[in-house]
Amino acid sequence: MVLREPCVSGIVSRMRTRRKTRDARTHGISWVLIIILVSLCVVGYGGYRGVLALFDSWTDDLPDVNDADAFQLAEKTTILANDGSTVLAELYLENREPITIDKVSQYVLNGTVATEDERFYQHKGVDLQGIARAVAVNLTGGQEGASTITQQFVRNTLLSSEMNDITVKRKVREMELAIQLEKIYGKDEILMMYLNTINYGDGCYGIQSAAQHYYSVDASDLTLAQAATLVGIPNSPTLYNPVQNPDNALQRRNLVLSRMLTNGYITQDEYNDAAAEDLDLDVEEPSSSDGIYKYPWFTSYVRDTLEQQYSTDVVFKGGLTVTTTIDPQMQEYAEEAVENEYNSGTMLDGQEIALTCVDPHTGFIKAMIGGRDYSEDQFNIATSSKGRQTGSSFKMFTLATAINQGIDPNKTFIDCNGPVTVSGATIYNFGHHNYGTLSIADMTACSSNTGYIRLVTGKGGVAPQSIIDMATSMGLSGATLKPYPSITLGTGEANTTEMASAYGTLAANGVHHEATGIVKVVDRNGNVLVDNTNGTDGKQVISGNVAYAVTQVLKGVVYKSNGTAHAAALPSGQVVAGKTGTTDYWRDLWWCGYTPQLSCSVWVGSRDNTLIQYSSTWAQDVWRHFMTDALSDYPIEDFKKYDPPAYSSKFAGSSSDKKSDDTKTAEEKAADDSSKDTTETQTPAATDNPGTDNSNTNTTPTPNPNPGNDQPSPTPNPGGGETPNPDPGGGGGGGTEPGGGETPTTP
Repeated sequence: MVLREPCVSGIVSRMRTRRKTRDARTHGISWVLIIILVSLCVVGYGGYRGVLALFDSWTDDLPDVNDADAFQLAEKTTILANDGSTVLAELYLENREPITIDKVSQYVLNGTVATEDERFYQHKGVDLQGIARAVAVNLTGGQEGASTITQQFVRNTLLSSEMNDITVKRKVREMELAIQLEKIYGKDEILMMYLNTINYGDGCYGIQSAAQHYYSVDASDLTLAQAATLVGIPNSPTLYNPVQNPDNALQRRNLVLSRMLTNGYITQDEYNDAAAEDLDLDVEEPSSSDGIYKYPWFTSYVRDTLEQQYSTDVVFKGGLTVTTTIDPQMQEYAEEAVENEYNSGTMLDGQEIALTCVDPHTGFIKAMIGGRDYSEDQFNIATSSKGRQTGSSFKMFTLATAINQGIDPNKTFIDCNGPVTVSGATIYNFGHHNYGTLSIADMTACSSNTGYIRLVTGKGGVAPQSIIDMATSMGLSGATLKPYPSITLGTGEANTTEMASAYGTLAANGVHHEATGIVKVVDRNGNVLVDNTNGTDGKQVISGNVAYAVTQVLKGVVYKSNGTAHAAALPSGQVVAGKTGTTDYWRDLWWCGYTPQLSCSVWVGSRDNTLIQYSSTWAQDVWRHFMTDALSDYPIEDFKKYDPPAYSSKFAGSSSDKKSDDTKTAEEKAADDSSKDTTETQTPAATDNPGTDNSNTNTTPTPNPNPGNDQPSPTPNPGGGETPNPDPGGGGGGGTEPGGGETPTTP
C-alpha cells in the first residue's frame, strides 16, 4: 500500500506537465494565426490605401462635369442669304444637327437602350451587374462589353483624347465621370446627349444627321427597321455601315431587333415584319464637297471673312448661324447679266468678268461675281487682296480730292494736249489726240491723261499723297498706292468690291460704309456675336456738297457728247454717274457706276492678266443689263442736291504748261527727281478713249480694231482701244515714275 501512492502521484504529476505543454503549444499557434491575420489586414489595408491613392492620382485631373462647355460638341455653321431662309452653305468637320428627345423616334430610344445598356434606367452610371456578366461571358470565350451609355458618352466627349487607350486607368476615369454625370443630369438628358454625339458612319454624327443621310427623313419619322439599322451602326461605324457593308448592317440590325424583343420593347409580330425587310436605303448624297451650295464666289468670301475674324475651329465646329447681305434675286440678275455677255459671241477666249454691287447706304454686298467658273479656279477676282490696276476709273479720286481742295471743276481749265513728260516718262492722250484746253469736268468726260497729269503736277494742284488719302478714306486698301503723279492714271490696284464701295460713298452723299457680306452672326447658344442689321458704321469722309459736285461731273461721263460711257445709260431713265477705266494693252476694262440706290463695279480681263483685249463696252453692257433688273423694284430718283462747295483754290490750270525735261527749271527737275522710283525701266500707261474709255498713249501697234478713234460717238463705240501706256510706274495703268514694265515708244 505504501508503494502505490508515489505511483499515483507521479502519474498525476506527469499528466499536469503534459497539459501545460499542450496548452503552451495551443496558445503559441493562436498567436501565430493572430499575427498572420493582423499582418494580412495591415498589408490589405496598405494595398487598399495604395489602390485608393492610385485611383486618386488617375482621377485628380478629370474635367469638371458641372461645366456645360465641357460637353460642347462640334456643330456645323449655317450661312444664309439676307432672307434668313436660303441656305448658302453648311460648314462642318462633323455633320451634326443636335435635336431634343421629342424629335426622335421611340424606336431609336428603345433600341439604343436595349442594345447598348439594357439596365440604363436602373444603374447610376456604372452597371456592376453588367460588369460581372461581361467578365463571365469573356472568361467562357464570348465577347461582351460592360460600358454603360453614360460611360460611352463620357468617352466620346470629356475623354475623347483618351478613347483609344485600352487601359485600366482610362476605364477608372470613365467610370468616375459617369457616376458624377448622373448626379447632375437625368437619364433622358444623358440618352439624348449620347444620341447627338455618336458616330453613325459616312461622316454623320448624331441621330438626326444619320436619319437624313441614310433614309432622307427626320429622326422622328424613322420606322422600326430603319431605327434598328441606325442603332446598330455606332458599335462599329465602318463594319456596320449600311452603304459600305450592307450584309453586316443587316445582321446587326436583326440583332438589335432581337434585343428589343427580349427586353419587351416590340412584339414578336413586329420583330418578324421588321426582320423581313430589306435595308431600303435612300441615301442623300452631299450636294457639295466643301459645304457651299449657292453663290460660291460670295459664300466663300463670307467663309474666309469668318475664319479671319474667328478661327477655323469656331467656323467649322462652333454651330454659328450667319445671315449674309446677299440678295438672291439680285445675285440671279448678276449671274444672268454676266452669262448673257459670255454668250454674246463678242468676247475673247480667256476673258472673265468680275462684278460687285453694294448698297451705298449700308455697305451691304447685294451681288458678287468673282470670275467665270468657280469649279475651275477659286481665286476670287472680286475680292482679291491685290486687285487689278484700275486705269482711269481711279481718276475719280483725283477729281474728288481736287473739288475737296476747292478747285472748281467747271471753271478750272487745263491744257489737255500732249505729250507731257514727267520724271522721264512721256504721257499722251489716246491716239496722241490733242483736246485743247478743257475744264476739269470736260476732261473727265473724255478722260484726258495729259489733263489729269497736269492737275497733279501743276503748281498748286492735287498732291499724289492727298489722292491716296482720299482713296483709302473711301474704301481702298491703299497697299498698292504709291505717291507718284502717275497714281492719278490708275497705276494702283483695287478689286471690284473696293471700287463699288468707294463709288458708293458718292451715292451716299459723302458717307462711307465699309463693304460687308455679313448682317448677323449668332452662336449656338443664341448669343449675337455680330450685328450689322442697320449697316456698317458710316463715316462722313467728304461733305455732301463735295460728293454732289463730283457726281455732277461723273454724270457727264455717261451723258455728255464726249463721254466715254454712253453704253451705261439705263433705259428706265434712272440717272447714272461713274467712270470708265482701261489699262495698257486693254488688259483691264472697268466701269464703276452708281445711282442713288446702288453702286456697282464691273471688271473685264483675263485671270492671268496676259490677254490683250480691245476696248469694247463689255463692262458697261453687263452693268446696264444687271442694274436695269436690280433697280426694277426701286422708284426712279435723282441724287440729293447740295449747294456747290466753296471753291477757293489758287490752282488756275494752264493753257501752256507743257514742258519737257529740257525746258524745266532746276527746281522743277529737282522736284521730279525726288519722286522717282529706283528702277530704270518704264511701263506703258492706261487711259481712256471717248466713246469707249480709251486714251492710251503709245504708238506701238496693237490689235485695236479702231485705232485713233478718240472722238465721242452718239452710240457706244465698239472699237477704239488704248495703245500701250508709257507710264513706267507699275506695269500699266498710268503714271510717270520708273518701274518694271515696257519702255514707251514716242513719235
